[in-house]
This record gives sequence, C-alpha cells and structure tokens, in this order.
Amino acid sequence: MPRIQTVLNTHDHFGTVKARTGIARTNYKVTPGLYCVGTPGPDSPVLVTANYKLSVDALRKELTNLDVWILVVDTRGINVWCAAGKGTFSTEEVTYQVKRTRLAELVSHRELILPQLAATGVASHLLKRQCGFKGIFGPILAAQISNFLKNNKQADESMRAVTFTLGERLVLVPVEICLLWKACLIVLLTIFILSGIGPDIYSLTAAWGRGKVAAMATLLAILAGALVSPLLLPWIPGRQFWLKGLLVGALTGLAAPLFSSGRTTSLEDMALWVWVAVIASYLAMNFTGATPYTSLSGVEKEMRRGLPLQVSGVLLAGLLWIGAPFAG
Repeated sequence: MPRIQTVLNTHDHFGTVKARTGIARTNYKVTPGLYCVGTPGPDSPVLVTANYKLSVDALRKELTNLDVWILVVDTRGINVWCAAGKGTFSTEEVTYQVKRTRLAELVSHRELILPQLAATGVASHLLKRQCGFKGIFGPILAAQISNFLKNNKQADESMRAVTFTLGERLVLVPVEICLLWKACLIVLLTIFILSGIGPDIYSLTAAWGRGKVAAMATLLAILAGALVSPLLLPWIPGRQFWLKGLLVGALTGLAAPLFSSGRTTSLEDMALWVWVAVIASYLAMNFTGATPYTSLSGVEKEMRRGLPLQVSGVLLAGLLWIGAPFAG
C-alpha cells in the first residue's frame, strides 16, 4: 500500500509554484487509488479527494500524527470544486475507485469522508446504494480535517462557512496573469502595428512611439483587472465582477495618458481610457469562476451583460486610436 508523507519537500513546493503560475497545471496529477498515512487499520477513517496534486498536498500536510486512508479519485487532474461541477468528481467515480481498490476488504466500517465542495457531484444516498459506503461530507478546508475527526466527524458552523479572504484572493492572481502572456503578445503586436497608421499611410516612428504608450496602458489594464480588482473585491461597489473591473479600470485609466508625457491628443487619451477600462473589466470577470460568490448561471449572466460592452469598448478604443492622427 503506497504510504504518503505529510511533510512537503522542495520538489512539492516547486511544483506548487509551477501550478500556481500556470506551468504544467493541467498535468499536475496523482495516480488515482488508495493510499495510507501513518499506519491505518480496519477502523481508520477513509478520506476522499481529487487527483489534482495540489488537492492531495493540501490534504496530506494536515494529517501529521494521524492514521488514515486516502482514496484518490480520478478527476482528470482537476481540483475538487471544479471537478464536482464538471461531473468528474462524481458518485460513479467514487464508486468505481471503492470497488477497484477493494476498500471493503480493508476497512470494517462503511463510511467515506468526502470534501464538502464535492457535494454538487456526489450524492450520498446513491453512493450507499452503489458501493455500500455512506458518504459523510467533511469541512470546507483541509486544514480543518483534524478537528473534524476529533469532533466525532461533526462539522461546526465555521467548518461549513466558505471564505474568500485577501490571502485566498491573492493566491489566484499569479496564474491569471501568467496565463495571459500568449494573448498579451498578440495584442501588443497588433497595437504596435495599428499605432503606425496615419496621414502618411504608415510611420515606423509613430508605430514605436504611440505603440509604447498603448502597450504601457495595456499593462496598466492587466494590473487593474487581474490584481487590483480581486484584492479590493469586497470594497468595490457593485455585485457583478465585470462591473467591478470596469470601475477600477475607469479610475486606473485616468493615469494612462501619463505614459506619453503629454504628447498624446485628447482623442488618444480617450482611446487609452476606454481601452484600460474594458480590458480591466474583462480580466476581472475571469474571477467569477474562481470564487464562492458566483454560480454557473451567475457566470453566464455576467458574460451576457459584460461581453457586449467589453467588445464595443475595444472597437471604440481601436477606432479612436487609429483615427486620432487624422483628426490632428
């Protein structure tokens, strides 16, 4: 039986950094199956988790001095919450792993402790019917699992409460920013090309000079939408993320003309302001799927409202930026 260590090593920490910055995140997996921590016996609890390695690491580091079984189900390398929503952390998958590992032959009880965030994908009553094990939903956080077990597998109110603290928001920022690099390169290249269009048909000097200003404004929009908006989320007026990002972008965009040292026209300043506002709005909207604030239907509702404005804003900014040299 594979035994899992409860202390993360340097390789684990390095892997966490890679996953948090989007490097090989989709292939950061643990082989599904049954593992043990300590020296579990027939009466030891069975904890179920996803095979996303960050999920396994978050659980195992909280199990020091405990003797437990860990049943890792195949979620295609997706975390518990997302996998439950996508249907890969499901009643059928848990049942399959219970039978495949012949768990019933190793433990005398018939209980599985499931992550609470798996509740959208796993039905406890169906689990009992399909594999003979009853599902008990544990706490929200892996850090609370030890107290949950000490409390006779009873969750108090704090274990059921979903939080979204500053630290929990901050940990989402690196991957959002790092995953932008491909799109950002394409956008910046397009900006430099369009910036050279003018009365003289095309100017490389203008492409470089105006392009640098627009590029800096783009970086400002990324910081506004992917960093400032999530960090200040509870204090920004409004409920929908696209609107929160729009407000932050509109305020931040006022600083965009400063990159030109006063060499831009009023039309160019307007283009930069609109550009920063709508890009910040779009990037802030990305966080709807990573928070406990918005449901799937809520995400769809936000996109129906936010995307038309964002697309229109990008077109308006582009027209103002291209047209500005001709207006002079």
